[in-house]
This record gives sequence, structure tokens and C-alpha cells, in this order.
Amino acid sequence: MGGLLALDFDGVICDGLMEYFATAWRTYQGVWGHRALPPDLDQQFYRLRPVIETGWEMPVLIHALCLGMPEGQLFSQWRTVAQDLITQQGITALELGTILDQLRDEWITEDLASWLALHRFYPGVVARLQQPEVAVVIITTKEGRFVQALLEQGGLDFDPAQIFGKERKQSKPEILRTLHQDYAQIWFVEDRLLTLQAVRDRTLPTKLYLADWGYNTELERKTAQCDPRIHLLNLATFGQSCTTWP
Repeated sequence: MGGLLALDFDGVICDGLMEYFATAWRTYQGVWGHRALPPDLDQQFYRLRPVIETGWEMPVLIHALCLGMPEGQLFSQWRTVAQDLITQQGITALELGTILDQLRDEWITEDLASWLALHRFYPGVVARLQQPEVAVVIITTKEGRFVQALLEQGGLDFDPAQIFGKERKQSKPEILRTLHQDYAQIWFVEDRLLTLQAVRDRTLPTKLYLADWGYNTELERKTAQCDPRIHLLNLATFGQSCTTWP
């Protein structure tokens, strides 16, 4: 019953914005039809990345932007907009996610180097994970096999049992509840405020941290600072032992 550091992957360990956009664009073209890449579409996508929870939403976000939907509407009504757009297209979230994962798999098989080149680890994170003071797991909505490939590229040796990916078909609160059977204390770092709030609302005895370097907005960071159960974490503090965190 020791301690456990549980980390999200995208937006906490690894910045994959360029790869997300490239894979999402390929998926969008396959589902909604080929068209020329609009100027500045990637920058719009990057700004709106905080609304996305799982991979199938990425090409839907591109579709919404290509339709000219205002960024303000997408920030405030994303869940409804995303569902409406896939319903109109006659495709399910599962089907869209499967297409995206297949395209990503093909890319990795055909040109692993170019796929890896579109990712970067946040400063100091690799060194931090090479010398952990407690057990570490990764809890992510990304497929575990993609996470494993990126960790290996970064020189990090993680056992597959340490990676709780999308294939587990469990929510992050459910995974954390199960892990609490084996660990007395869990520090959970996530860049998505809604996920932290979901864990908080399940009254799990987990210390919750919002990674301020990840895919979140200024408003979300301010909201976290007003929540007594959620702590705002920066990279400098992340580099220190989690046993000393607020």
C-alpha cells in the first residue's frame, strides 16, 4: 500500500499537437472528402485542442472549423456540436475512432520516423520519469500501443501493465478507483479540468493536479485555483518529488 503517481499522457508527458492535426486531417479527408488545406486551420485546431477528450473528436473539430463555426461556440457547446456533426454524417464515434486509429497505424508502419518526429516530450519530463520515487502509471484515452512507441522513442522503459490506454474501455475515475485497492496514496496529474472534476465528484481519495503546461485554457486554470481539491501544477514543481507537492 505505497504511493502511486498516475499521469495523463497527451498534454502532461508528451506534446503531440502537430501529429494530432496531421492524423485528424487525414481522417477528415477520408470521411468528409478531399479538399485543399485551409490557411491557418492548424492554428485554429491548436487553440481548440482543450475541448477534445478522445481521438474521434479531432477530425470532427476540423470539420466544424471547415464549416466556419465560431471558436466561441465550439468552446462553449462542443459536446453537442460534435455529436450533431457525426449524426449528420451518419457515422458513430466508435467508427470514426477506428478509422483514425487505422490511419495512424498505417502511418507508423510505413514511416515511423516521420510520425515520431511530430511529437516532443515536455522539458524535464523524461528525466523526471527515469528516476521516480514512487510507482508510476499512465492513464490515457490514447491507444496504449501508440503510447508505448513514443515512450520507447524517449528512452523510457514502461511495462505494458503500467499503461492504461483506450483499449481498457474504462473511464479514468474507474481506473483510479481500482488502483486505490493497491495504493494508499495516488497523485493524479491531468491537463483536462473536466476529468479532474469527474474524479473529484466520485469522492476518490486522490490528490488532483491540473498541469498548467498542457491543453487547457486560462479560465480552466483559474477555475482550478478556486477549487480546494484541485491544485495547479507547473513543470518546475512537477520535477520535484510528488511527496512534496501541495
